[in-house]
Amino acid sequence: MHALRSFLQNCLKGTALAMAFLPFMLGAQDLNTQSEENQRVWVQTKDGNEYLGIIIAEDEVKITLHTENLGEITLFRSDIVRISGMETGKTVNGTFWFSNPQATRYYWLPNGYGLKKGESYYQNVWIFFNQVATGITDNFSIGGGIVPLFLFAGSQTPVWITPKVSFPVVKDKINLGAGALAGTVIGLDDGGFGMLYGLSTFGSRDKNLTLGLGWAFAGGSIANAPTFSVAGMIRTGPRGYFLTENYFIAAGGETIGIISAGGRRIIKRIGLDYGLFLPIAPGLDTIIAIPWLGLTVPFGKN
Repeated sequence: MHALRSFLQNCLKGTALAMAFLPFMLGAQDLNTQSEENQRVWVQTKDGNEYLGIIIAEDEVKITLHTENLGEITLFRSDIVRISGMETGKTVNGTFWFSNPQATRYYWLPNGYGLKKGESYYQNVWIFFNQVATGITDNFSIGGGIVPLFLFAGSQTPVWITPKVSFPVVKDKINLGAGALAGTVIGLDDGGFGMLYGLSTFGSRDKNLTLGLGWAFAGGSIANAPTFSVAGMIRTGPRGYFLTENYFIAAGGETIGIISAGGRRIIKRIGLDYGLFLPIAPGLDTIIAIPWLGLTVPFGKN
């Protein structure tokens, strides 16, 4: 009982700290809003080079870009692999910062921001966890995932879908989201599982804090108490983010926690997520740190 009381006190302290962090998130300007607005394109060529600039001339054979570091350059279309005219990033204090390839999600937990219409991403964690999502409208997205255990002698295989709605309350400062994870385990009788959740996100796409409540269900019954989550991200540089994602779960009359910390690195517009997850529970004497390693690959209108 003493251990449980101590744990709950720590949870309350963590929640208080999160609430104290809200004014910072609401009051701080997004680094992007302080930056220079430049409508740029991102060009990737067959030799692996990348160029960021503004198209100043083009025809059927070539394009001419104005770049900050190289000045005007001309590229032949036959050498170009991809041209992206979407929001690839912005200039901050003279340095180009790529946009977040997964601004709507932390490691796994979503936030109150939504994918824009036509934006999509593929997420892979430790090879076996696979998930895709796409924006149907600016306020509604849907995704799905699978852990393909059927590859191993036809083992039971989890699959799921993830519809989500999001609503901006104050642009780039307060966003609300709600959704569900609804899945089943193929090959298992009564293998339905999932969660209904609601989210409040405070801050911009580059620097925010999310508070969430979720009700898990499985086997036709729903949990008596919600799962409380606290997550956040902070931009640390042109290609880096600090991430944290934390859960407090009521189960069997006790509360257990899962806390995490790590980062995200942007590599050629692909997000590499890494970190450690640490379970905390009354009576747990052994410290178990579970590593997280995942990739997020944007596609569509990103």
